[in-house]
Amino acid sequence: MALSPPSDVQKNIDSKENKKWLFPFVLVTSLFFFWGFVHNLDPILIPHLRKAFNLTDLQSSLIDSSVFIAYFVMALPAGYIMRKYGYKSGIMIGLVLFGIGSILFVPAANSLQYIYFLGALFIIACGLTFLETAANPYVTILGPSETATKRLNFSQSFNGLAAFIAPAYIGPMILSGKNLTQEQMDAMNPSELHTYLLEEAASVKMPYLVLGLIILAVAVVFYFTNMPDVKDEDKDGIDGASFSGALKSMRLRWGILAQFFYVGAQVCVASFFIKMATTSAGLDEDTAAKYLGFFGLTFMLGRFAGTFFMQYVQPRKLLIVYSIINILLSVLAIMGTGMVVVYTLIAIAFFMSIMFPTIFSMGIEGLGHNTKIGSSLIVMSI
Repeated sequence: MALSPPSDVQKNIDSKENKKWLFPFVLVTSLFFFWGFVHNLDPILIPHLRKAFNLTDLQSSLIDSSVFIAYFVMALPAGYIMRKYGYKSGIMIGLVLFGIGSILFVPAANSLQYIYFLGALFIIACGLTFLETAANPYVTILGPSETATKRLNFSQSFNGLAAFIAPAYIGPMILSGKNLTQEQMDAMNPSELHTYLLEEAASVKMPYLVLGLIILAVAVVFYFTNMPDVKDEDKDGIDGASFSGALKSMRLRWGILAQFFYVGAQVCVASFFIKMATTSAGLDEDTAAKYLGFFGLTFMLGRFAGTFFMQYVQPRKLLIVYSIINILLSVLAIMGTGMVVVYTLIAIAFFMSIMFPTIFSMGIEGLGHNTKIGSSLIVMSI
């Protein structure tokens, strides 16, 4: 029987390898959508809970604080668990925490206690920390190293899709459209005020309950899926994996710093988009939420466009160009008034789109057995 030419044999091997990676890649890419979905509900929660609990801007910003403190606290434990037990274990833990935290919004709403919402968000964010620490580097190893940045940008594009869907379609379910003045609230008797606040708080229950149940279902799918994995079998550190070894990489050190500043900028722009739109352009909350949906849509389109451009432009160069453009747009947003501010913020979303995945993949490039440590450190910077 004649043997196939070596080139044909290699093609068959490559085809089998691609099929082996495909379903795990699809599953992991779905995680980018889910954590993007819940993150992009935060800009809706901020004005909603500010109204429901009569909060100041500073108090409402604790929503972001409770989320991102979890990244700092949990990134190293997440990295340790994945070094010891593998990426799949980290993803499973992340999904369970994510699902439980989402379901806890129901008792939080029933309690009418702001601190319980912050606690539920913290648990969700602990889960997201595991997911981001695992999924970002995992996508880079699911295939050839030379296309790692493009793969990560593609997967992160579904994060952008969630950034459009969450505020555009779920936002109106949460925002009631009722905007009572302090005088109107003071004029209510205790029973009327309690009913009003209970209705405002209750609008978050159904979206988060459904989200939590979906996330737990996804966890079950992951459990029964054979995921190609890479874990550090040597528990004594003979392979040389260490924080000091990881931090010898100049790419990682700059990646940590760049991600710190980038995520700070992204979160502030998105979280206070509705506030800017209502104060600078005079829009009502519902209309501002619709424009926030366009912000997310532009972010998604930017991710897909960035993935396309990277076929012709080095990711590093594209990142530099986008950064310069966003500096100029930020100045315009600060100096502008009216709808100019809203449109400028939407434009900023397009040029922010490639930054997280590009910084991440460049930061962990070449780390080898220190990849999971490097991933933890970059996630901590969030």
